[in-house]
Amino acid sequence: MATTCEVCVVGLGVTGSATTWHLARRGVDVVGLDRGDPPHTQGSSHGETRITRLAVGEGDAYVPLVRRSHELWRELESASGTSLLVSCGGLILGGEAATGQHGVSGFVEATIDVARRHGIDHEVLAPDELRSRWGVLGVTDEVGYYEPSAGHLRPEACVRALLGDAERHGASIRRGERVFEVRPRGDTVEVRTDTDVVHARRVVVAAGPWLPALAPSLEPALSVERQVLCWFDVEDHHEAYAALPIFIWFHGADEGDLFYGFPAVAGPHGGVKVATEVYGAPTTPETVDRTTSPAELADLHARHVAGRLLGVSPRVVRAEVCLYTVTPDFGFVLGPHPEHPSIIVASPCSGHGFKHAPAVGECAAALALGEPAPFDLGAFSPERFSGD
Repeated sequence: MATTCEVCVVGLGVTGSATTWHLARRGVDVVGLDRGDPPHTQGSSHGETRITRLAVGEGDAYVPLVRRSHELWRELESASGTSLLVSCGGLILGGEAATGQHGVSGFVEATIDVARRHGIDHEVLAPDELRSRWGVLGVTDEVGYYEPSAGHLRPEACVRALLGDAERHGASIRRGERVFEVRPRGDTVEVRTDTDVVHARRVVVAAGPWLPALAPSLEPALSVERQVLCWFDVEDHHEAYAALPIFIWFHGADEGDLFYGFPAVAGPHGGVKVATEVYGAPTTPETVDRTTSPAELADLHARHVAGRLLGVSPRVVRAEVCLYTVTPDFGFVLGPHPEHPSIIVASPCSGHGFKHAPAVGECAAALALGEPAPFDLGAFSPERFSGD
């Protein structure tokens, strides 16, 4: 068996789904492949809610992407009739000794600077103002950045809507098909799966944590890290937690002294979702421990939640494992493969990529058609890792 198409997209998490969506809307003969049945829980595009914010403290290069993505999420909402982006506001807070995130020190200050440079509506709030607005937050000396246009995305619904609209525009979506190899073959690229060989003019590899295995020369620059998401029981102040903005909270000078969370979107019995970021123990999608232990969940609550989210108990409502694919500079990988320009690598990774996916997909689709990307991708070029 063999298939021929113009573009093949490998991996249908949010990035691959967005890329496939853009290609299909442009009438391109596109085949999308995924080893699971997306949306699924094996990669990086699940977990009920994902943060979105316009003032991206990680750097100015991200702001055009997320602004465009907000426009595209709204377009997709209209096309699918599904609510995807909830603008509940966003809060980033930290004290003087707060650590950084994603390679950026002084993350609150960096976010404020980005907002000012790009004219993003925001407020800077003193500790007493934070306590007055959100009394369930156990603020001490923290200063807060508040962005009313920030909020959260519904990841499973986003992937489902992207793929559904892509199929309506003629995309061939093939679920449950594992890709083992992507390699150039003359004027085409060959994608070998467990059931087929797909020949395409260009291939977009958007395989998330499976990317290191499919792009071996980039593997030294890609580390797959296990992250835990936990929903803790809200024992009191249910209405206040339902009305919270999303938040990222820096509370100490040590690495890892931060956590983030969301409003209680599933009602009084659904818990409040919080998570942190842990690095230094690389894994793979095949070997990762997808279970969570009572000890690590208790530690998450004791280290981060206790005394800060008032009325939230250590009782776990549910927990999940997510995989981050992380680069040394915490930046995205987006552009032609350094050795094989007919293969486009699309990995908006390192823990802050979901919100950018529609614009990243738009860029990946343009590159796959031999066109210039609509945004400057210089900071994300895979070539920066050449020779690593």
